[in-house]
Amino acid sequence: MLLIPAIDLKDGKCVRLRQGAMDKSTVFSDDPAAMAARWLKLGARRLHVVDLNGAAAGRPMNEPAIKAITAAVGEKLPIQLGGGIRDLDTVEQLLDSGASYVIIGTAAVKTPGFLHDACTAFPGKVMVALDAKDGKVAVDGWSKLTGHEVLDLARKFQDYGVEAIIYTDIGRDGMLTGVNIAATVALAKVLTVPVIASGGITSLEDIKSLCAVEHEGITGAITGRAIYEGKLDFTKAQKLADELSKKKEE
Repeated sequence: MLLIPAIDLKDGKCVRLRQGAMDKSTVFSDDPAAMAARWLKLGARRLHVVDLNGAAAGRPMNEPAIKAITAAVGEKLPIQLGGGIRDLDTVEQLLDSGASYVIIGTAAVKTPGFLHDACTAFPGKVMVALDAKDGKVAVDGWSKLTGHEVLDLARKFQDYGVEAIIYTDIGRDGMLTGVNIAATVALAKVLTVPVIASGGITSLEDIKSLCAVEHEGITGAITGRAIYEGKLDFTKAQKLADELSKKKEE
């Protein structure tokens, strides 16, 4: 189980939101590149970076911060990058700038043809973020709920050739209330591509719960507020996940 620290960018700073609300942000660092280097030093093996302004604007808005992050850790740490990716030129630009994977969210739901083209043009490089509340997918920075069922869209996108599905329970994100294990497992069970869990990871108990269902195809977990506020020791959590995974292999 790969634990993936999140760096959410707003106005060039590293922030965390509560339930996706831009007006409920907490600034954790004015230097996102230094924060990325910190997570690398603490044992991270991948980084999750989201351009929040970009997600709202529909195009990347934090390029200087993204370039600083990739310059600082890009050679040592794979980066999955999302926020405002709406066309193939942007995908190419972000991959060229040092991202290992791009994450397509709103555009995957609104313009699935674009997602299909991206998967074809950049095989193995495209992930989809499905953010949901009560099983329904949300778009536009979580501000609008659609009528689409998570499971239906995930199956469709898997057929397009996505590398992984990042699943976030909006109701739990940034609230430190624990992971929605049941919903994450239900999604993983209908897919053959990996599922990355997101939203609500708070404690070592959450890590244990996720590792217990890793065999269902849940290969990673994104963590944010808990590691920034010190409620979860990242190094200890990744070590625990590694130990639990190793025991299963034995």
